[in-house]
Amino acid sequence: MWWRGRTVTAKRDRLTGAGAQLVTEVTINYGSSLAGLLIPMVGSPVVVAMRQLVMAVAVLPFYRPKFVTFTWARLWPALLLGVVLAVMNLTFYESVARLGLGVAATIEFLGPFAVALAASRRFLDFVCAAAAAGGVVLLTWSDGTLDPFGIALALTAAAAWAGYILLTRRVATQLPGLEGITIASLVSLVLLVPVALVTVDYSKLNWGVIGLLVAVGVLSSAFPYTLDTFILRRITPRLYAIITSFGPVIAAIFGVLVLGESLLLQQQIAIVVVCVAAGAAIATQREQPLSDIERTARAIP
Repeated sequence: MWWRGRTVTAKRDRLTGAGAQLVTEVTINYGSSLAGLLIPMVGSPVVVAMRQLVMAVAVLPFYRPKFVTFTWARLWPALLLGVVLAVMNLTFYESVARLGLGVAATIEFLGPFAVALAASRRFLDFVCAAAAAGGVVLLTWSDGTLDPFGIALALTAAAAWAGYILLTRRVATQLPGLEGITIASLVSLVLLVPVALVTVDYSKLNWGVIGLLVAVGVLSSAFPYTLDTFILRRITPRLYAIITSFGPVIAAIFGVLVLGESLLLQQQIAIVVVCVAAGAAIATQREQPLSDIERTARAIP
């Protein structure tokens, strides 16, 4: 019957969308692991600036802001979003250099998780939040080898990611389409490029390094950004968020495979605890629609 065919098509689309999102999670974290290789050579500002440059190149041909129609009241949230974006990316990559990719990504994920639970009054959410907090304590409770400043940087990245999500909601209501994130990307790029030019060790730059920098931008920003539209036409925001919650585990795997990082057993358990707590809390939330600009949030950090 015709409705059976429609059901089969919907299931196939959902599986395709979920599989595509899993691919983007892999590319994002693989890109972050490549960034971990580059940071000791060229520094975090250079890596982040290149990410923003690639992002701007990917976005501008399709979403060029119409500045003549802007007022200050509509424009300032997008400008602030660009500042938050720069802080978020820079502190995250600095924390990766100090803590390792798996630890840094897990701590940073507390930002969007906190936003998801901020208005909740459910007992289950309090339990999940406590479990996630316990996981992070277990993650950072080591033999003294973890850098306290690195932990502070990762927490700053988490707070910036939370601020990014909240700002995107406001920007999405004031600017059409994805003009807001385009402006934010440009602001972030303007802030980061001077720092990158001052701090970069030019003797370390060669075509191989430049190629890796471009690869980081493509894998962590341009590719997942362009694929998000395809994904979110096929899966629900809840499923999208659940798959995203496994990001720290994927990051930890690439940290081991690409960066040669090693995690204590307690740290491995902690990362799993945080991801399971987040996944359980999000999976039981009531379905809410995402704006276009919020849907790109995962592709930006």
